[in-house]
Amino acid sequence: MLGFGVMGGHYQPVGQVHVLTNLLDFGQDPQAAIDAPRAFAYAGELQVERGVPAATAEGLARLGHRVVPSPKPLGGGQMIMVDRGRGVLIGGSDPRKDGLALGY
Repeated sequence: MLGFGVMGGHYQPVGQVHVLTNLLDFGQDPQAAIDAPRAFAYAGELQVERGVPAATAEGLARLGHRVVPSPKPLGGGQMIMVDRGRGVLIGGSDPRKDGLALGY
C-alpha cells in the first residue's frame, strides 16, 4: 500500500508518474524515488532540473528537444509506503518543498 502526494500544478500528474516509475520499474525506495532529478515538457521546452546529467540533456537536445534548465524545482511531495511483510512504514520527504512524511 502506498500513500503519496506530489504538488506542482501542471507538473502534478507527471510527477506522480515519475515517482511511481521510480518505485515500481526501478525498485527505488520512497526517498530515492522522490529525490531523483526531474524533467518536464511544457510550452515547447523540456525543463530539466540540475541533477539531470549533462550528457542526458545533450542527448535529448540532439534528438530535437529544446532543453532548458528548470528555473525552479519541479514539484514536491511526501510519501509513506506500508511494508506489511516487515510491519513497517517507509517514508520519504522531498527536499524541494516544505513538508514531512509522518505515519503511525
